[in-house]
Amino acid sequence: MDDLRNKRVVVMGLGRFGGGIGVARWLVRQGAQVLVTDKASPEALAEAVGCLQGLPIEYRLGEHRQEDFTTADLVVASPAVPPGNNFLQAARTAGVPISTEIRIFVERCAAPIYGVTGTKGKSTTTALLGRMLGRKTQTHVGGNIGGSLLFELPRIAAEHLVVLELSSFMLEYLAEARWSPHVAVVTMIAADHLDRHGTPQAYVDAKKNILRFQSANDVVVLNERCSAAAQFAAATAGRVIYFGLENRRRFSLLLPGEHNQLNAQAAFAAATVAGVSWDEAQQAVADFRGLPHRMELVHEHNGVRYYDDSIATIPEAAAAALCAFEPRKVIQIVGGSDKKLPLDVMISALGQRAKAVLCIGTTGPRIAEALGQAVLVGSAPAYRCGDLPTAMRQARALAGPGDVVLLSPGCASYDQFANFEQRGELFAKLARESR
Repeated sequence: MDDLRNKRVVVMGLGRFGGGIGVARWLVRQGAQVLVTDKASPEALAEAVGCLQGLPIEYRLGEHRQEDFTTADLVVASPAVPPGNNFLQAARTAGVPISTEIRIFVERCAAPIYGVTGTKGKSTTTALLGRMLGRKTQTHVGGNIGGSLLFELPRIAAEHLVVLELSSFMLEYLAEARWSPHVAVVTMIAADHLDRHGTPQAYVDAKKNILRFQSANDVVVLNERCSAAAQFAAATAGRVIYFGLENRRRFSLLLPGEHNQLNAQAAFAAATVAGVSWDEAQQAVADFRGLPHRMELVHEHNGVRYYDDSIATIPEAAAAALCAFEPRKVIQIVGGSDKKLPLDVMISALGQRAKAVLCIGTTGPRIAEALGQAVLVGSAPAYRCGDLPTAMRQARALAGPGDVVLLSPGCASYDQFANFEQRGELFAKLARESR
């Protein structure tokens, strides 16, 4: 639907953190009649609604009504809403088209699009790739990394480049448009979001949409270390480029860890499609200090460094973060809400490399018990701390000069926090109180 003037458009899911604000504003500017509907209460959404104050928007908060969906001209759903949602099904039955903010953007974008997905590393890779491509032409970065690019559409020329971070939720919806980016980057794949996708293979299948609809003129960049790379390569008609660490010239980075070196290699492999040289790529990333909550150094006191890696919501990410530092120097805070993911990789790394493990949240007792049962000689001691403030008090008691206090939980945050950002912000606040 190209012309949205006077069309009745339902925005499903404003979100307590304003995920639907950008698309609601843009729709109003296009002349649409906008209804925002969200199951959360008006009180919970007060801040997000306040950002839209003064705009001619109708609200249905605290509930959804089927008639809103079946009588609309278009429904724009939050990617957090599963495509099989009953209200969306009712809209489809009534012949109402369903879209998302990211689909609206890609259908109108004049420039070639580089898409980045993966279980972990996609935000950092997206940011690094945006910097590298910026050495060649004007580059716009958006998608799941934050910030709507809809308002940039009039300023995005055909000779520009766009980099989008794409989540599995976004890719589920984009499959309905049979769209894949010109250059697709897949950082790494591990089991995640099983509460949404149901099975590991369903999650992988959602990720495959980033390359499923490519043509022979397109490119996919895959991780040669990833066990899923072969099935991704088999699912595309595009040219396959592999990235890795072996026999590659390494980048000088401010970001610690082999996983960040791998992110840089992924970005560079994609950037070469646009003709970016290694020297240009190195210049682009030399001063990059990372994104918030991703191995972010938030405080240093008496020789102890505090790193916020709250984004690490799967066990493999927590293990990778630990391996970025010298063995037996890291006091790591782990645990959170339970996504029913195998913890073996994280438990093994913690036992072998951590100085101490501070366990919080719903999964904390299970992690502590698993470490207690480990038969490794000199295995790291585990402390059942329950919550983050308690863990930080314990960390200050254990840490000495040269040590690292690392929040890299390997679990989601929803048992004790609204999101991983809130968890990381509290960690940083508590770290700065270490005086």
